[in-house]
Amino acid sequence: MFLRLSALPLYSRLFITIALCLLLGFAVGYLWALAFFFVTGLLLWNYQQILKLVHWLWESKSLSPPVARGVWGRIFDGLYRQVQHARAKQKQLNDRIRQFHDGAEALPDAALVLSNDYIIEWGNTKAQKLLGIRTPEDAGQRIDNLIRYPQFSLTLSKNQINKPLYIPSPLDNEVTLELRLMRYGSDQVLFLARDVSNVKRLEQMRKDFVANVSHELKTPLTVVRGYVEMVQGADNALDDHWKKAFNTIESQVTRMDRLVEQLLTLSRVEINTENDLKQTIDMPKLIQQLVEDANWLNQDKHHAIHVIIDSDFNIKGVDTEIKSACSNLLSNAIAYTPEGGEIVISWKAYGDKVRFSVKDNGPGVKPDHVHRLTERFYRVDKSRSRHTGGSGLGLAIVKHVLQHHNAELGIKSDWGKGSEFFIDFTPLIVS
Repeated sequence: MFLRLSALPLYSRLFITIALCLLLGFAVGYLWALAFFFVTGLLLWNYQQILKLVHWLWESKSLSPPVARGVWGRIFDGLYRQVQHARAKQKQLNDRIRQFHDGAEALPDAALVLSNDYIIEWGNTKAQKLLGIRTPEDAGQRIDNLIRYPQFSLTLSKNQINKPLYIPSPLDNEVTLELRLMRYGSDQVLFLARDVSNVKRLEQMRKDFVANVSHELKTPLTVVRGYVEMVQGADNALDDHWKKAFNTIESQVTRMDRLVEQLLTLSRVEINTENDLKQTIDMPKLIQQLVEDANWLNQDKHHAIHVIIDSDFNIKGVDTEIKSACSNLLSNAIAYTPEGGEIVISWKAYGDKVRFSVKDNGPGVKPDHVHRLTERFYRVDKSRSRHTGGSGLGLAIVKHVLQHHNAELGIKSDWGKGSEFFIDFTPLIVS
């Protein structure tokens, strides 16, 4: 039980004891001798309590404090109370650590706790199975000493740990791992490795299927188009009914041919990750070319297209891919903005980036559709997309192109007021 210790009763008791001792010494005629014995006894008693305290703290294994009376009894009880409180906190901390370890062991992913300098501090059992890293045997080593992969070492050296990295497993080249590093606390990093071999295999199968089917469709579509054009080119060969039918066939073949071309483009963009093809791109010149090429799309819509180029920054990239991405944003604005609309194309510095923007005053996109616009074949209004010839692949192509160029696609849209699609690039040269 905690009792408050006030200085007034303590000093009062000491004063009364000294006063009684002095009166007794004065009465018997041995004032100073009795005072000396009193002070000596008081010191010996206090030193005895100190020795008890030292023995209890450093030698005794008992949790209970020594028995004492008075002030020292209060001190021992207070220390015992602090010990009990510390033991309860330690037990709670141990329970939390055990829960963390149990949770980490239950993860299907390899988990490592690293220091701020990427030194291994702890790891779960899955880390040994996927990475060959065992703790506590490998604790104290840098993670890149055990995972020797150039791209991983480069990521750590540049401190670029915000994006996932895909590498083969150090134990099996047939296994693909997705690595993620996340900082937490003040000086620790959580390292996670997940086996994504099946996902990557299925993704590659999908890419191969799309590429192969697109190539296989290209030839028969070319043959059908050739025969349709041959029949349409014959003079007086068909009456009006059949002319209308062949015109419909031609428009649908054209639409399917455009879809196949976009699938082929998407396949090429997904596969092409080489940086050797990248070169300096004169963006102001490229934008002017895009506007000139888009004029024929604008013949029926009669949009007012404004071009604002406030920056001479260039970028490094694959010319055909960047042109395809920017062209998709511009053609979408022309296609989905009602006749007589206004489109503003700009190239401006934006912080430490440079931004290509296409802004229109069309119908806009509802907020619940914005985050899905880059999905393959996703269309907000399927009937309207059929009317405008949209396939739902344009923004998917843009997304993959930007992934190769470390650029970011942004979308701002107000329903009923218009949209702005923009790309933030890292500038290369200031001319």
